[in-house]
Amino acid sequence: MFFHTFWALVIGFTLSGAVQAFVSRKNMRQQLGDASAKSITKASLFGVISSSCSYSASALAKSLFSKGANFTASMVFMFASTNLVIELGLVLWILMGWQFAVAEFIGGTIMIFLLKLLIPRLIPAKLIAQSQASFEAMDNSNSEKKATWHDAAGYTIGDFKMLRTELIVGFVVAGLAAKLIPASFWSALFLSDRGVISSIENAIIGPVIAFISFVCSVGNVPLAAALWHGGITFGGTIAFIFADLISLPLVLIYRKYYGTKLAIRLTLVFWLVMSLSGFITEAIFSALGQIPKVTHNMSHSNSIGWNYTTILNVVALLLIIWVYWMYRTQRTDGENQEFAKDWVCGMQVRISDAPATYALNGKNYYFCMQGCADTFAASPEKFTSVDS
Repeated sequence: MFFHTFWALVIGFTLSGAVQAFVSRKNMRQQLGDASAKSITKASLFGVISSSCSYSASALAKSLFSKGANFTASMVFMFASTNLVIELGLVLWILMGWQFAVAEFIGGTIMIFLLKLLIPRLIPAKLIAQSQASFEAMDNSNSEKKATWHDAAGYTIGDFKMLRTELIVGFVVAGLAAKLIPASFWSALFLSDRGVISSIENAIIGPVIAFISFVCSVGNVPLAAALWHGGITFGGTIAFIFADLISLPLVLIYRKYYGTKLAIRLTLVFWLVMSLSGFITEAIFSALGQIPKVTHNMSHSNSIGWNYTTILNVVALLLIIWVYWMYRTQRTDGENQEFAKDWVCGMQVRISDAPATYALNGKNYYFCMQGCADTFAASPEKFTSVDS
């Protein structure tokens, strides 16, 4: 899975760093500043173009939100960048059949409509405002300074550092789940041959399986194929594929980004949207008589070899080497150092406009949000011992 998603991770995080460094709050407000149909359409198109892994998509969506984009538009962007992308459709077509590839785009469009409809109604505006308040200081004192690729590299490496634990845990557990747990175990969790009841139950449970199996973006397609051949319904499979955005590591990431209360509400809304989209998509395909029979044999599973993925990974490796070099160059500027590391979460923050600071023994420490500063203040010796 890491082999097949490495290039997407690198590109996604690099784009996230570029957005944080180069895109002004004013420009982002102009493009995605509200939840109008025009802004949602733009967010969807931007997401399709970005084509990110679910982990890096979450980082990029956070970047957009922190730069002033509307919260609903940012979430639509995240969904589009993981579910309305060409590479996912191609993998689905190869492993599971053209119906699943088409269902990806139909179901994804339904999800975007549901997100626009439900987020403003089910997530209190107060929670969103509180979360965005932690980002407000990021665009004030440094508005006149021209951003550089050194700045973008700092944000990119900072995001990697902040999410490294979630990434490692996600890949390891997903690989173990896909290889060591038999498909019969997964399929036993789903009702079958009970008509609409089976469709509803499968669409609800599909995202739960994604949550506990820690799937990631395109990497969940092989497991989805195993579930499909094991007896899960068409809609349940679609809901499972879409549910890469509520795997446990990502829920923990949402908590870091937006706070616990908003993360819980957001996860529940995502679950509802994914289940409804899977169920509605199945109903559409059933009405058209296009539900595939379980006769599509997987001709091969994802494997490491010399192919287009290898070429993309080589390009991504060169890209991340360049990004890291730019980051190290920026980090060795001595007194003119532009960035500091958040000692709690590891995120890179710009010193001149850090959202939170804490002074200790005559030295200033900088943080990505007030929550990290509070954690540091409660037990500074836990973190300063590393600094010393």
